[in-house]
Amino acid sequence: MSLPRQLRNESDYDQLPDDVAVSATIADIEEKRGFSSYYVFVIEVKTKGGGRYMIFRRYSQFYNLHGKLEERYGVGSKSSLFTCTLPILPGKVYVGAKREIAESRITILNTYMKKLLSLPAWFLMDEDVRLFFYQSSFDSEQTPLGLRRLRPRTRRVKSVYPQEPGFDRMAAPRAEALFDFTGSSQLELSFKKGDLIYLLSKVNKNWFEGTVRDTTGIFPCAFVNIIKDLPPEEDTVNWLRCYYHGDSFTSIRDISVEEDLSSTPVFEDLVELMRREFGHDDIALNYRDAEGDLIRLISDEDVLLMVLQCKDRPVFPKHIFPWKLHVTQQDDYTVYNTSPAGYATPTETERGP
Repeated sequence: MSLPRQLRNESDYDQLPDDVAVSATIADIEEKRGFSSYYVFVIEVKTKGGGRYMIFRRYSQFYNLHGKLEERYGVGSKSSLFTCTLPILPGKVYVGAKREIAESRITILNTYMKKLLSLPAWFLMDEDVRLFFYQSSFDSEQTPLGLRRLRPRTRRVKSVYPQEPGFDRMAAPRAEALFDFTGSSQLELSFKKGDLIYLLSKVNKNWFEGTVRDTTGIFPCAFVNIIKDLPPEEDTVNWLRCYYHGDSFTSIRDISVEEDLSSTPVFEDLVELMRREFGHDDIALNYRDAEGDLIRLISDEDVLLMVLQCKDRPVFPKHIFPWKLHVTQQDDYTVYNTSPAGYATPTETERGP
């Protein structure tokens, strides 16, 4: 019997929904360039029902979750009928190289998640715990760059039979094996040179998932020649639209940001991002309210208000943040309390790197 089940009442465990997370392991860390440069932990989650998926979490998300759980269930808490001894989560580190700090946290966080998911069944049903380990739409759109601590995973899929009625062999994505390949585990697909492999998905830049002779698995891209490639994946990069108001012009720039569209940035991170993008230090950040007036941002509270006011606005095109930034000169107060019609028509459109 696994440790999580040993530490729970078996009847309570059996009553848990199948989508509840019961184990989680860090597969890798990845650098992201969002409103600031940061590292995320790529985590493989397993559910009670046998499901597996990847989630991407920052250390600050662990830290925020732990704070809520301590307040709610920690020893001495008066806000809940239930209390328990929570695992220890080290505090934030403010000095040092970001990658080295993230690497040093892997073992600690794996132990933390193991102990957290070994707590009683009632704890696993906590809304914040479930949301933390839930695969959001943003998580599902991400493709791990590499899984150093796990082999690339495969899905349970129905085999593709070339002889099935209606199967178009010429239209199906497929590849020809250039060399023999012998898989080192049940996840990997073994084949011989010359075999025709039907492609199901691209796991990452080095591995495909495919089927040959009624067997499905993953295999390295370097061992095959692509005859017909998989259709291109939808662009999952999100963009922050910015308007730069100069003395006699307004330019538009879309900046790629590796953040969920629902995320709320830190004010200082936004300022630094805009300074890098536009090459000016003496700038002010603004947004338009419902009446069309520019409102200057000066704090995290202002940013949160902007995000909340804009979250229900229609988003077009897709992958554009619902709120837009207007960058003005720091000492220019003439832009405020003015109708939008008073601004110059945009004359230049730029796409960020």
